[in-house]
Amino acid sequence: MPELAPYRTMRLEHEHLANRIFVAEGEKVVRRLLESTLEVLSVVLPSRWLDQFIPLIESRPEQIRVFTADKKVLERLTGFTMYQGLMAVARMPEPLPLEVAHQRSPRPRLWVAIDGLANSENVGAIVRNCTAFNVQALLVGETSASPFLRRAVRSSMGTVLRLQVVETHCLSAALRQLARMGVRCIAAHPHASGTTLAQADLSDDCCIVFGSEGQGLAETTLAACSEHVAIPMPAHVDSLNVASAVAVFLFEANRQRGFV
Repeated sequence: MPELAPYRTMRLEHEHLANRIFVAEGEKVVRRLLESTLEVLSVVLPSRWLDQFIPLIESRPEQIRVFTADKKVLERLTGFTMYQGLMAVARMPEPLPLEVAHQRSPRPRLWVAIDGLANSENVGAIVRNCTAFNVQALLVGETSASPFLRRAVRSSMGTVLRLQVVETHCLSAALRQLARMGVRCIAAHPHASGTTLAQADLSDDCCIVFGSEGQGLAETTLAACSEHVAIPMPAHVDSLNVASAVAVFLFEANRQRGFV
């Protein structure tokens, strides 16, 4: 049955991205998907969940194919061990131009950009931090994993559905464009000299840029940022996990803006 093909090919995530579809997994994530405005193509679930989900499915404007099976059957279908056995396939949102995301973001703007983050679970955790700390848009560089990969969607707990995502083919060019729009681009750089997080001004329009723990930010990305800011740490600690660093920066930005 062709409608079940995306569940059989869950390991081929880049094929899913090429077809602009993604898999939502787990009760909370599937529920948030069904409450969103994205087009849902199908849902698979054990029959014990039907009573809870049928009202949500029937309230949707599109026709959604619903498949029920025992969790063990679904695990054979997907090749994965599953805790709850609920999944859905949906269409990714249409690509969002940077200019449109900028126009939709009220001032003071708070954006996050990611550079070279290949771990989809880290990307999902960053998305979750962004939605928790009032970030209006996530700028995804060309060397980072998509926040619509299955593990990223799951790690975000479905909060990616509530965040503007701008995927770019050249992060440094996008950052320079943001700067021309009046948004300061700030590199979260563990070895920045002189400026610590407590000294940084995050109260006005800004985009905070994060890189991987191993490689850090690319030189072209650093060059596109007007400021480099570090979280002060003991000399024997190289860096934080990137999702933890995002949470620290965003908490400080929210504190300066009077949100906490």
